[in-house]
Amino acid sequence: MRFIAPLMAAAVALWPTPAFADILLYSQDFEHPDGFVNDGGDINIFRTINQLYHDQPAGFVFSQTFTTETLLIGGTQAFGQGYKDPDGRGGQYVVSQLSDANDDRLGLAFNVGAFKFLNLKIDISGIDLDRFGGPFVPPGGAAPVYRFRLFDNPSGAPGVGSGSELDFFDATAPFNTSKNIFNWSQVVNGLDASGSTNGNVILQIDVLSGGYAAFDNIVVTAADVRGGVPEPATWASMLAGFALLGAAARRRRSVSAAPC
Repeated sequence: MRFIAPLMAAAVALWPTPAFADILLYSQDFEHPDGFVNDGGDINIFRTINQLYHDQPAGFVFSQTFTTETLLIGGTQAFGQGYKDPDGRGGQYVVSQLSDANDDRLGLAFNVGAFKFLNLKIDISGIDLDRFGGPFVPPGGAAPVYRFRLFDNPSGAPGVGSGSELDFFDATAPFNTSKNIFNWSQVVNGLDASGSTNGNVILQIDVLSGGYAAFDNIVVTAADVRGGVPEPATWASMLAGFALLGAAARRRRSVSAAPC
């Protein structure tokens, strides 16, 4: 065994290791809105996200189309019962969006620098409104589909995304048949930012279908691996290297054990 430890130490020191490093760009749990007003139905519809959440990093602002609401969990008005969150994941406030031809969209502008990916972790859920034009979800429920898109943004200015599209992915949120009960799913994925002009990009959050949905607990990072997970090819090459080292160690033990 005295030969194995030096070999493994040498492998760790000399073998190319996967890039785990990332930079936190943004994190928000939406738990501290400034001046939340219940406009009816446990929803604040007449104040923008920026008005409610100005505790952002310096220079950071949301861009939004149409309303993009903030919902209160634990009230009494929504559907005559209030919004319920059995998992407790949403806390007291969440952000919600409508899906239709002129739907609510949010845009968040970032600079990823020289990193290849903008990575996202976010909780999503189906939900509905009982007023302000709702309900929007079909009877019996529907699983809403979120689309997360990344746009090139050479100017670095805030916006919802109108430049060249760099990458996108879709995620389906679960839906509770009771339209006032959250049923959360966590999404962890990345968007390829390597084609950006100068590292400036816009993340767009949009609900494509399902009528209505909510999100919470958003974390955005920049990294050289998608979704914060090392690339499979890197792990494969490392494992192959360790296998060769293991074989060498076994041969050395066999030689040491041979009679003189």
